[in-house]
Amino acid sequence: MNVTLTTTGRLSGEPRTVPLYAWEDADRLVVVGSQGGSPQDPHWARNLRADPRATIKTGRQVLDVRASEVAAAERDRLWSLVVEAFPLYATYQRKTERLIPLFVLETVDAA
Repeated sequence: MNVTLTTTGRLSGEPRTVPLYAWEDADRLVVVGSQGGSPQDPHWARNLRADPRATIKTGRQVLDVRASEVAAAERDRLWSLVVEAFPLYATYQRKTERLIPLFVLETVDAA
């Protein structure tokens, strides 16, 4: 599913919006910080580490979300799912020494 993710810039404090592809995993979404296999994580991933609050837009729906970076066995499971759907991620991983991060986005109440 195509989404736009809006984070808060960790240096500027300004909203930063990027288009991403997300996978559904139960009641949450998974996004991949591949940056095409570049040596650095994408800015949006670094922004989420600094402040996990964000919004996503899917179609006309805008949702407040909280991000968390996925590690260990859960990362392995989710990585298998995204690589199965988009095999180019495996190529991106081979191009870089960093471990490409995965984040889950879970909706939160706007209150």
